[in-house]
Amino acid sequence: MNKLSVYCRYLIRQPAFNNFIMAVILLAGVEVGIQTYGDKVADYKPMLFIVEQIILFIFLIEVGIRMCAEGNKPLRYFKDPWNVFDFTIVAVCYMALLFPDFDGAFVAVFRLARVMRVFRIVRTIPRLQLLVNVLLKSIPSIGYVAILLSIIFYIYATMGVFLFGENDPVHFGTLQLSLVSLFRVVTLEDWTDIMYINKYGCDNEIWGYSAASGCLTPDPSGWISVLFFVSFVLIGTMIVLNLFIGVIMNSMEEAKMDVEREREFRRAIKPQLTAEEELARVSMRLDELQKELHVTLSRFDYESKKRKSK
Repeated sequence: MNKLSVYCRYLIRQPAFNNFIMAVILLAGVEVGIQTYGDKVADYKPMLFIVEQIILFIFLIEVGIRMCAEGNKPLRYFKDPWNVFDFTIVAVCYMALLFPDFDGAFVAVFRLARVMRVFRIVRTIPRLQLLVNVLLKSIPSIGYVAILLSIIFYIYATMGVFLFGENDPVHFGTLQLSLVSLFRVVTLEDWTDIMYINKYGCDNEIWGYSAASGCLTPDPSGWISVLFFVSFVLIGTMIVLNLFIGVIMNSMEEAKMDVEREREFRRAIKPQLTAEEELARVSMRLDELQKELHVTLSRFDYESKKRKSK
């Protein structure tokens, strides 16, 4: 590993470097947000374009530094998924500059890439990165919970069409509408209104339901609707959705344990891994001392000449 690679590896581990990149990412987010105002900021477009170029250049330099830190094997940079994400965003943004005449879907992709740059802030904040890793790690378990929830939704949606389809075709006229209505119920968004429509019938003036809006054959279900909706809320909201929280919390504990193991591993091998980095730090400190010595000698010469002139 050459001296430049050691310097680059030392640099990317400095808090100041990460804080600077985080500030640039925030600036990029503000810059994209300002451009959403369209004609209101038309007079500032040249300045915004310059800011855009500076931001992209900084991101490009960051990619180069991180690749340089890999030493003689710069392609190892792409082994980290976060690095792949960063590189893709930078590459797509530069393609937008190289091919400004693209229309249609390409424009949407380029704009999306510019907005997604804000998501790079996750990379610079370890706690946020841990949360994202936890969510990704939870996907397999969440998938099984989602399958269970889908089965429950399908059963209740089918029952809803049979029980309430004639009385409430707006919410349960078809299987698709029934699924959408149950999603509203499971989020607890005015779910009692839907329950009362089917409990007392759609011809009740309280609901604002009429023949024009779909109430053709009023057919109140009474306590059957209460049992239907209350049981669905208990199963769908109170039990199944809480399983998602349980899965994520379990993955959070596992992720914390993995981080702790990695820290212990790094402490154990720190002398073997950081010898060159320590040498780089010493070299950088010597350069700083040399500069300080040069400044001190310059001041000494200045004071000496000043005394002689007197």
